[in-house]
This record gives sequence, structure tokens and C-alpha cells, in this order.
Amino acid sequence: MNKLYKMALLFCIAAAVWSCANDSVLNFEYDKPESIANQEKIDAYKDLKTYVDRSSNPDFKLGAGISLSEYVSGGVVKRLVDRNFDEITMGYEMKHGAVVKNDGTFDFSGIEKLLAASQQSGVTVFGHTLCWHANQNATYLKSLIAPVIIPSTGGPSWDLVTGNDFETDNASNYQVNSNITASFTAAGEGANGAGRALKLTNAAVRANDWEAQLFIKFSPAVQAGEKYQLSMDVRSDVNASYSTQAHVTPGAYKHWDFFGTISSTPTWTTYTKEITVSAEQATCGAIAFNLGKTATNYYFDNITLKKYNPTGGSTIIEKTPEQKKNIINESLEKWISEMVKKCAPSVKAWDVVNEPMDDGKPYELKTGVGKTLAADEFFWQDYLGKDYAVEAFRVARKYGNPTDKLFVNDYNLEYNLDKCKGLIKYVEYIESKGQKVDGIATQMHISINSNKENIATMFQLLAATGKLIKVSELDIAVGTGDVTESMLQKQAEMYKYVVDMYSKYIPTKQRYGITVWGITDSKKDSSWLPGEKQALWDIQFTRKPAYTGFADGLNGMK
Repeated sequence: MNKLYKMALLFCIAAAVWSCANDSVLNFEYDKPESIANQEKIDAYKDLKTYVDRSSNPDFKLGAGISLSEYVSGGVVKRLVDRNFDEITMGYEMKHGAVVKNDGTFDFSGIEKLLAASQQSGVTVFGHTLCWHANQNATYLKSLIAPVIIPSTGGPSWDLVTGNDFETDNASNYQVNSNITASFTAAGEGANGAGRALKLTNAAVRANDWEAQLFIKFSPAVQAGEKYQLSMDVRSDVNASYSTQAHVTPGAYKHWDFFGTISSTPTWTTYTKEITVSAEQATCGAIAFNLGKTATNYYFDNITLKKYNPTGGSTIIEKTPEQKKNIINESLEKWISEMVKKCAPSVKAWDVVNEPMDDGKPYELKTGVGKTLAADEFFWQDYLGKDYAVEAFRVARKYGNPTDKLFVNDYNLEYNLDKCKGLIKYVEYIESKGQKVDGIATQMHISINSNKENIATMFQLLAATGKLIKVSELDIAVGTGDVTESMLQKQAEMYKYVVDMYSKYIPTKQRYGITVWGITDSKKDSSWLPGEKQALWDIQFTRKPAYTGFADGLNGMK
């Protein structure tokens, strides 16, 4: 065999061996980890808004709640929103507290950036919110109705520190604890048959008299050696007596006596007590009245706390309830009119009145009476009464676009069905006063364990109104940072269930849309649902099983 032939034979054998070995590599198979395979299935889903059948739901808005900075920065959040959603709602930046300055002027610079960015992307903006009790510039609003102070011309005087005749619902200088029910008498039942009085009900005799308390708050706190005078008209349904305590702030007890012990009878009497502040009472800024010893109704009127000023003080002239009502009404009209006119070219739908109904009394309006208010809280209804929403809708309709869709929005409607019914009744009241309410929005901050039957019933109640129905702030909390695959699957199922029930019970012509509240899970230090894994994406912008549940629900909406 010659050399050339041998070399050719060896080459063929080597090639055959290599070919067999290479086939073995190419045909090697392995199983992917289940987590990777599951994520690949989730990632195979399309962008969310592609699942909305526009032929069946042409006007349906798929929305996202987002902050202004996230959207106008043009980063990953904006790109995610633009790809997946039709509409955006600002969490804060379109509210009174964000726009109105302490001098009453308006700062629209952020809103101008928002509207420009949304127009460029073809995403609509839902206006949130025109009339709410929170996120208000309460400092400015309170300054409008503050008393007029006329400087003193000299000489000793008793200067008013705080007072209340209870002719308005302003409760900024008093509060009660949980064992007391606060209300007001009818007009004409106040002291001397004039005006109204504060009515406090202690329903049972308490083991300790301090378990049922009224607090009168004031500032600055008293200092040792100062002289104060407390005066008030009092009565009770039965004979009673009650002591006073010195508290640093309501509930922060310091001394057992402050302004003596008061006796009351079914007849109005005036109680006056002058004290010199002791060391034990110093630094206190609240008077506690211990009402737990007698089960009865207590009545208070014309409370004044004055401080002795040896060199003279100022004259304080309080505005009347009617003056305050007119001032606040003018401020509400100015705010809403300026806001809707500014946004009219871009914003075609508004959350006009937000969270009006009381949780404990679901057929009544919320009130700030008897509560310690946060710095940004201002209850318009406490000054304008039940018609505050009538006025808000009137102004929004007058100054906005003729075809704007105007909503009332509230939370826990699926949790408390009476609150849902109460809101519907209030909408009927607003319309009985001549103003049209286009839609009702339900927030739906729910969890994986929320009552599904209640959710279905809520949608049936809302559908029966004939109004546009919007799910305005949907998120579904897992409720823990230690999330299991089973929990994530329950979350996905709940997202799908909400969309399924919305499409099952809300007729097509009444479907305004669904807005998810936030794009990603909240971080552990977030002010909103910290660490509760509530969203469709995690904090790394990775889709969760919830994404598939929500998408499947949208895909089935016919």
C-alpha cells in the first residue's frame, strides 16, 4: 500500500470519528430549571394594551398610576408605560397641595412638562384630583379664614389663646378619645338658646373617669408662673361633675389637676376658672376633661382660654361661619377653574371629588370634626356642607371641556358594600341638585385574600347606576416580603378575577377603563404598601405572574 493511499485512509477514519463525536455534542439535551422556564413563558406575553379588544371596547382606557418625575424623565418607567398603557394618573402632582402656593398663586410648571411629555407619546392624562381632604395646601386655606388681629394700644389684658363657639365644624382646637361620640346640637340649642353647642356622649360608666375624655388644645404651651383663665358654658342631661387634667398633648398625661372640677346640670351655667401655672403643669398644651364617671350627654359652648398680659394684648375678631363659607367657596372655585382651564387641551376626564364617604358611617360624608388633622388636611365639606361636591362638579363642568368625563372616586367599596351604596346615594344627591356625574371610580386597593363575592357584588351595584365605571387605583398586595410561588399565583388569579368581574358585570358602554396603581412593587421603605409585592412588575422591572393574570383577563374582555 503506497504512502498516499495510507494517508487517505487514515484521514477518512479520523473524519468519521470526529463526525460521531460532533453529533454527540449537537444532540445533547438538558432540562431547564423550572423558574427559568416559567419566566420565559411570562416574557413571551405581549405588551398589555395589545390584549384589549378595541373593536369591542373602543373607548376603554388601560391606565397606570405614576409620579411626574418618573414620567417626564423619559427613563425606563416612561418607556414601560408608553408601551403598555393608554392613560396615566399622577399620584400627587395634580393636587391642590402640589400646585397652590402659600400666597395663593399657582405653580403649573410640573403639569406643563407632564402634558408635553404625554402628548408626545400619545398617552392621555386622567386628572387627579380636584377636591379632596388630603394633599391640600391647608396652611393657605386656613390663612384665608383666620381671625383679624388688631394690635393693642397698651394696658393689662386677657389675651385669647384659643376659643370655639361650635358654629362651624372646625375642630382644629379640640378632639375626643374613642369612648366619646361627638356631634352638635340643633341650631338654637346652644347656651342661652343661641346657635348650636358641642354634644359629647359617654354611653357607659367607665372604670376610670379618664377613659372618656374631651381635649382642648392650644399653643404655645403654658409656663410656670403664667396666669390663665378658662371660661365655658356647660350643661348635661343629668347632674354630673368632671375633673380636668394637664396634658402635654392629648393623651400625654402630666398632672392630675389643671382647671379644677366642673359641675353641670340640665340647665346651662357658665364655668370660669383662673389659675397660676404650677411647675407640675408647665409645658402642657392640652386640657383634658374626664367625662367617664357619668353616662350621659355633655354639652359645651363658648369655650375661651385666655392668658393674662400685664402690658396689654391684641383684639381678635373671628370671621362668622357665613363669611368663612363664602371665602372657602370662592377659593374652591378659583382652584378648580384655573386647574381645568390649564389642562383642558389635554385632560378630558377628571376625578372631581375624591373619597367623600365616611368609613364608619358609610352613608355620611367624611369630616375633620373631632380629629387631629395632618398638616395637609382640609375638609372642604366642614365649611361648605353636603353641597361641597355639587359646587365642585358645577365649577369643573363650567370651566372644562363640554365633553369632559367627571368622576367621583372612593376606596373600600368592595370591602364595605354599604359604603358603595352610600356613595351611589351621594351621586344621586349631587344630581338632584342639578349637576351631572358621568362616572363612579372604585380604587380597589385589595389583597390576594380579598372577598371575591363582594367584588362581584360591588361591580353589579355600580353597573346598575348606568354610569361610566372606572377601576381607578388597582393594586393587589401579597402582604409579606417572604413571597412564595403559591402566593404569586394567587395574586395572578386575583388580577384576572378583577378584570373578569369588571367585564362580566359592567356593560361595554359603561367601561371607562382600569388603572393599575404603580408600575413596580413598592420598596421596603416606601410610604405606599412597603414590601407588599403588589404590582405587575418587580423592582427590577421583571414581569411577575400577576402580569399574565392581568393580561389574560384583558384578553378575555369582550
